[in-house]
Amino acid sequence: MTTTKSRGVLWALVATSLPMFMVSLDNLVVTNALAEISQDFDVKQSELQWVMNGYVLAFAGLLLAGAALGDRFGRRRVFLGGIALFTLSSVACAMAGSVVTLVIARVFQGAGAAAILPVSLTLAVGAVSRAQRNLAVGVWGGVNGLGIAAGPLAGGLVTEKIEWSWIFWINVPVGVIALPLALWAVSESRGKERSLNVPSMVLVTASVVSAVWGIVSAADHGWTHPTTLTGLSLTVVLAVAFIVSERNSKHPLIPTHMYRAPAFVLSNVVSITMYFGVFGSIFFLTQFLQGPMGYSPFEAGLRTIPWTLAPMFVVPVASQFVDRIGGGVLQAAGCALQGVGLGWIALVVTPDVGYGAMVPALALAGIGMGLVFAGNPATVISAVPENEQNKASGANNTSREFGGALGVAALTTVFSRQFADNTSGDPAAAFTDGLEAALWIGVAVVMIGAVSGMFIRRSAERAGDEAAEDSAVSVPVG
Repeated sequence: MTTTKSRGVLWALVATSLPMFMVSLDNLVVTNALAEISQDFDVKQSELQWVMNGYVLAFAGLLLAGAALGDRFGRRRVFLGGIALFTLSSVACAMAGSVVTLVIARVFQGAGAAAILPVSLTLAVGAVSRAQRNLAVGVWGGVNGLGIAAGPLAGGLVTEKIEWSWIFWINVPVGVIALPLALWAVSESRGKERSLNVPSMVLVTASVVSAVWGIVSAADHGWTHPTTLTGLSLTVVLAVAFIVSERNSKHPLIPTHMYRAPAFVLSNVVSITMYFGVFGSIFFLTQFLQGPMGYSPFEAGLRTIPWTLAPMFVVPVASQFVDRIGGGVLQAAGCALQGVGLGWIALVVTPDVGYGAMVPALALAGIGMGLVFAGNPATVISAVPENEQNKASGANNTSREFGGALGVAALTTVFSRQFADNTSGDPAAAFTDGLEAALWIGVAVVMIGAVSGMFIRRSAERAGDEAAEDSAVSVPVG
């Protein structure tokens, strides 16, 4: 009987992790295809970034909505709907005949991903006992790391050996397998709070989009251009309106007491800063490998492995130390290592730099990323009561994806300005200068995450578990 139950838990973890693998894969799968996409559709950097940010923005903006819909209509039901939408939009991406069509299809992909990711962690944690929670989070985080690791490599291999459109076709068989598997292995569950705060959903999505739109405009027109100022001003207005909507609502997307939980708030700061540095940096690093360094798409993907593959091995091991040393310590150490790795690359990068000089820095950054992957979701989940874990997961993943979109947009602006100011006439030197400037901004932001992680106390990380235990004791039996 125990063996049967263990098999059920195993299949539930596989069923919740497989679609999440698709989602994490597609965050970075386009990175080594960007050069080919740029040539096929003849687009510049500020337009090219929307192929990546179209996905990430829809993903970030709709994550809270995905979590709320899961609580209302059933997490498995929303999970299955997300898988179906993601698979169908992947077909649309593969068949896109213009960059506009591709970006629109990527937006729908992001919407599907937003329905998958927040409930996938909640369903995974719900399938195991409290004692197995960190193991489940470790498996979930390890698969997430595998998707991130495989993204640049798979994108490069497929782009080089077949063509870039096939980076989206590979999602189709995964989706076809994942749908019946999830239907069979995962039990339905709903949240205690089942109302939908539609105004807050619209406002948070619009504020994220307008923020990135304003920053992207700065890359083309400058920070004082009316379009840039309009986008950034609109962001402030929408963000304030979201806060007012949340405070006045009986059913906020994020319960107000969560903002008073230091472990929850600081872990979300870590998510924003970590992904700002990672997404923004890898967006340009993969292009640097294919441009000044002269590698093919697949060769470039192989050379990101010391960075992107490390989390797959680090996360399952580090997850076992969350309760012993605290998730905050892991997050602080991870951000610090990520920052040191990015700074190391910035120091050694030149138009003729050898790949060997970058390997130790890439490995260090990868280890740091794995430590954050292990400590961050475990801390967020443990900081809130069990019935609010879905909302906490949605908020945390929103922070993560927003940080990634913001990183790509902000570092594109820094890169473009530095590239434009280079008067040497050497494209490789100009690209290197832009990369170096972007990396240093990434380092500064990631180090803010390291400081934030240091302020997470172990006692605060267990607040949610203690609240759940107190609630269980207070409920009369019989």
